[in-house]
Amino acid sequence: MIRELSVKTASREEFKDITREVAKAVEISNIKDGVCYVFVPHTTAGVTINENADPSVTKDILRKLKELVPRDDGYEHAEGNSDSHIKASMMGFCQTVLVENGKLVLGTWQGIYFCEFDGPRDRKVIVKIK
Repeated sequence: MIRELSVKTASREEFKDITREVAKAVEISNIKDGVCYVFVPHTTAGVTINENADPSVTKDILRKLKELVPRDDGYEHAEGNSDSHIKASMMGFCQTVLVENGKLVLGTWQGIYFCEFDGPRDRKVIVKIK
């Protein structure tokens, strides 16, 4: 089963928790045991799994990424968003989560985050459960 999720971002760079939406896609699929793939079909956005109990963690990750990959650093790409492409590549475009008893298998503190690096935009996430 494939399901497309819509994600609306509000700023140039942000992490948006999409765990509930992905879990809902798993629930709708009626697949009890399997694998859930979360794929971002964009070149300036990514997806990661990290702590979702303390919002300062995602703020710290964004701060460090800005430090490691500054917005203006003499890039050649004409659109002016090379930093966004680099950050998205660092995060990755796909995550795999196991499904057991119809639920995502995530650690106690884990959540699935859409990583925006060139917003605000209307984005999509593709979820495949099998």
